[in-house]
Amino acid sequence: MFGGANALGVEASPGVWEIIQAADAELIAPGRYRLTRLLRGQRGTETSVGSPALAGSRVIVLDANLAALPLGEADIGLPWNWRIGPASRTPSDETFVARPFTPSGLGLRPFSVCQVEQPWRTARTPGDLTIRWTRRSRALAADSWTGVDVPLAEETERYEIEIRDGAAVKRTLTTASTSVVYSAAQQTADWGALLGPGDSLDVRIFLLSAIVGRGAPTSITLFF
Repeated sequence: MFGGANALGVEASPGVWEIIQAADAELIAPGRYRLTRLLRGQRGTETSVGSPALAGSRVIVLDANLAALPLGEADIGLPWNWRIGPASRTPSDETFVARPFTPSGLGLRPFSVCQVEQPWRTARTPGDLTIRWTRRSRALAADSWTGVDVPLAEETERYEIEIRDGAAVKRTLTTASTSVVYSAAQQTADWGALLGPGDSLDVRIFLLSAIVGRGAPTSITLFF
């Protein structure tokens, strides 16, 4: 399992897929299995986890029989009309069905960041807050335990950090590193005063892709 085996795609909700892996698969009836010891939200699909997935959801085994569609980065966002049917017959055969499909580049979306630290005050500028996190990577080499940091799978390292008030975005910060400063002046402009003990701060962090834009978000409430 840790080598990538026993992977399945589960449709957590219509059009939204979670990748899981199972250490054990027990046949309990013809065509019916009980999967246990699961790894969920694999390959950046943690935001698609269904708890639980809907009864009757489709499941696809992700093995060597799966074939990639002949699409490139230039095809993202372009509408396609596919005809799907048996490989032994021609596309004009009556067994083929037509399906529209617009690739979104979801497989290129950066993973969410992790290990967001509680903010701390900087001594250099009183009142400023520094928020730090750890980058994740789509690169397969990111599974190595020997590296100091995971490789960057994007052209450049850029982040957007939303300072939120419920559903409203109070401010969006940008940075090219795994930390950002929320200055005292920005806090006062957003909230009327500096944030302090007893306050909390909702933030949402995105790693950016030059191809598909924002990656999967990390949403967290920070407490002071």
